Amino acid sequence: MYEGPVQELIDELAKLPGVGPRGAQRIAFHLLGVQPGDIDRLTRALDRVRNDVRYCEVCGNVASDVRCRICSDPRRDASKICVVEEPKDVQAVERTREFDGRYHVLGGALNPIKSIGPDKLRIRELLVRLGTPVDGVEVAEVIIATDPNTEGEATASFLVRMLKDFPGLTVSRPAAGLPMGGELEFADELTLGRAMSGRRALSEPPRVLTDPPERPRDIDRDAEPHEPPPEPPYDPAAEPPYDPAAPTYAGREG
Repeated sequence: MYEGPVQELIDELAKLPGVGPRGAQRIAFHLLGVQPGDIDRLTRALDRVRNDVRYCEVCGNVASDVRCRICSDPRRDASKICVVEEPKDVQAVERTREFDGRYHVLGGALNPIKSIGPDKLRIRELLVRLGTPVDGVEVAEVIIATDPNTEGEATASFLVRMLKDFPGLTVSRPAAGLPMGGELEFADELTLGRAMSGRRALSEPPRVLTDPPERPRDIDRDAEPHEPPPEPPYDPAAEPPYDPAAPTYAGREG
């Protein structure tokens, strides 16, 4: 135990997530050895976080204005909404560079043990958002990207029941499976089972024609050859009478 403000600083740092007593002690003594200007910048940053940071009125993400930069970007597809638990999950999806829509931050996940029910999450705001077109665009797809744990799965199942009656709305969930570079022997049963159920085809068998074209009829080579009908016999009476005034033709005597 240290005396005075040093121990108070260690106790406060130990309350941060991922920081234990030893880590808090190292951070505290590091701060004791830095320049006073560094302490002042850290103090100002903490003061700005407390006074200036707000939450976006549309999606609930952290922002410095009424709307966050994603909701204010007209290039984003407003017909797709990705539902996440925390603002840090927004940055995780953004790093993939595969999603061009907008987000909705719930502010947590359902957890009856911690008394976190639907009324403590931003589910009501999501329903209102789906019923009111944003910038004149109706939402066509909702991607439920909650964490793949017990609380996240419970939250996803609850949202599916709430959203299934919206007409023309597609509700999806990111695929779960094996990570890149992983090995099958180290995968747990749940992850491997989802990878097997969500498998995708790499090749398909060729299609079989149900109505094959007709084959040409075989030629009967033993049949008699077809002969044209015989010409009628020559009849001199059928020739027109000779007319001296008629014009003559080449190769005919006049």
